[in-house]
Amino acid sequence: MSDPTAHHVGITVADLDRAVDFYTETFDLDLLSEFAVGGEAFAEAVAVEGTSAAFAHLDADGVRVELVEYDPAGDGDADPELNRAGATHLGLSVDDVEAFYDGLDDEVETLSPPRTTESGTTILFVRDPEGNLIEVLDA
Repeated sequence: MSDPTAHHVGITVADLDRAVDFYTETFDLDLLSEFAVGGEAFAEAVAVEGTSAAFAHLDADGVRVELVEYDPAGDGDADPELNRAGATHLGLSVDDVEAFYDGLDDEVETLSPPRTTESGTTILFVRDPEGNLIEVLDA
């Protein structure tokens, strides 16, 4: 058996262009590539009959963030609460969480202002336009 290595963090979105704009503008991530995948083998691999998908890969300082928009789209009614079993979030570090927060566009939803936890780490949770959570923490 081979030793696994991390390849990417995947986030499913309803509007790929809007998501790419958000991640490149809000977090200054670089767009690495955009491509589409379809066909029977793909549909079988993701267990969604007749599906295809558009992808965008972004670079988060060496971590590949994969945004994917499926056609047809699935049900978007997942519970967004962080304490739900199976909940996920993307964690991105910045030099200064407070300064990052102060520079956010008014349209960017946050769960609270930045907070320093008992561990001494300052954190901030924001939602992307799809409602996906991103934890922003000090580098």
